[in-house]
Amino acid sequence: QVQLVESGGGLVQAGDSLRLSCEGSGRIFPSCVMGWFRQAPGKEREFVAAIRLSGSNTAIADSVKGRFTISRDNAKSTVYLQMNSLKLEDTAVYYCAVDVTFGPVRVGEKEYDYWGQGTQVTVSS
Repeated sequence: QVQLVESGGGLVQAGDSLRLSCEGSGRIFPSCVMGWFRQAPGKEREFVAAIRLSGSNTAIADSVKGRFTISRDNAKSTVYLQMNSLKLEDTAVYYCAVDVTFGPVRVGEKEYDYWGQGTQVTVSS
């Protein structure tokens, strides 16, 4: 079993920065991929970024490229999402997820096996 706990969400103004953290526990191995998805009100959940715990393989959505950075601490089974230059459209619930199946860094939410509860990020003008 795997547990994921997100933290770091909150209310910020446009242009501000925020860092999300996701700590995993249980059967998480260095080969696992941990990722971030988000869901805005009335919209489908969408991929944001993902990274393999053991290495530098990453994937990031075009909508956040250049503003968001994903990183990890393998020893802590923790992944971080540094969000800079936040925009109103970044407002969403951000979910952490883990793909425990060895393979490439995937962007489809169906590829991820375990999910956190989500943390709200609200960007105001």
